Amino acid sequence: MALAHVASSTSRSNLLRPISAIISPNLRRQLSTDDTRTLTIETSVPFTSHQCESPSRSVDTTPSELLSFFRDMATMRRMEIAADSLYKAKLIRGFCHLYDGQEAVAVGMESAITKKDSIITAYRDHCTFLGRGGTLLQVFSELMGRIDGCSKGKGGSMHFYKKDSGFYGGHGIVGAQVPLGCGLAFAQKYKKDGTVTFALYGDGAANQGQLFEALNISALWDLPAILVCENNHYGMGTAEWRAAKSPAYYKRGDYVPGLKVDGMDALAVKQACKFAKEHALKNGPIILEMDTYRYHGHSMSDPGSTYRTRDEISGVRQERDPIERVRKLILSHDLATEKELKDTEKEVRKLVDDAIAQAKESPMPEPHELFSNVYAKGYGVEAFGADRKEVRAVLP
Repeated sequence: MALAHVASSTSRSNLLRPISAIISPNLRRQLSTDDTRTLTIETSVPFTSHQCESPSRSVDTTPSELLSFFRDMATMRRMEIAADSLYKAKLIRGFCHLYDGQEAVAVGMESAITKKDSIITAYRDHCTFLGRGGTLLQVFSELMGRIDGCSKGKGGSMHFYKKDSGFYGGHGIVGAQVPLGCGLAFAQKYKKDGTVTFALYGDGAANQGQLFEALNISALWDLPAILVCENNHYGMGTAEWRAAKSPAYYKRGDYVPGLKVDGMDALAVKQACKFAKEHALKNGPIILEMDTYRYHGHSMSDPGSTYRTRDEISGVRQERDPIERVRKLILSHDLATEKELKDTEKEVRKLVDDAIAQAKESPMPEPHELFSNVYAKGYGVEAFGADRKEVRAVLP
């Protein structure tokens, strides 16, 4: 996957910038990403609502936005495919959950909100981090346990983090991020800053008791919390209908409004998230169920083909793939040619390869990093050897 040579200093500086900032000027000009004409496009399927009105199926967008959707989702897809190869090469260790197939949720959500809004999610977090403005170098460095990672190589796949852009992880305990997200929403209401929190969880976490406890208190206090169930229809290897008596997750809030969304349609996700933000700021929590699909197994240890058929997977790819849907929109509105889109994909592939090469050059964290971000500074904490007699270090 990686390039044989180390990228130049210019290439390295590119890898430290968000993906939207590093597409070549020529390609950007060719694809008219500065075109802000308004296009109105209808969502693939209607929204289904619970205790609220449905938003309009007609979504306003621009050529620039559609092209950025394509570029960003292509980058996410290529990044996750590369992570698969790195894991199989044993350059990524531990748990690794890939997001390919679900990219429309990440890009559609970002297009409807700002970086002042907060997002918190579970362990399938690579693409959400990239959408929040993270870089490819940070992604691959973190996956390979290197110091240039977003968590300095100590978090790995499940614990990406970017507080300066309102991204609070990356959590490995199933469902535990939802109460934390409601806590973020409490802080937002307390500060009256007009922002909201999106707390993402999967259908496998939808039966967690803590989710309902957090939703209850959020409803009591009218917190600006948006609970997003990314329903990819399998909790690990268990189909939703085997785990949930009622898999209509958008209705699970009972007294809390909900909306079912085609999570493979970036524009539908954008419309739903815009609607949910407006609702949450005025009325309190709302549930969004994103009907989506993952192409990989639950994690890299799961082949993903023992509990579903290959025909099922290929059928979703052919009929609902989020990147192909945007590609068709771009071509049908004559915003770019097939060749120009292929060129975008080639450039994305190079950016990913460059990032991997740079991440491989990033050093491992120093041993003292084991103790950083664990203890409060200034208390003279001592680290002993195994025999508890020899003081090995006194932390600052």
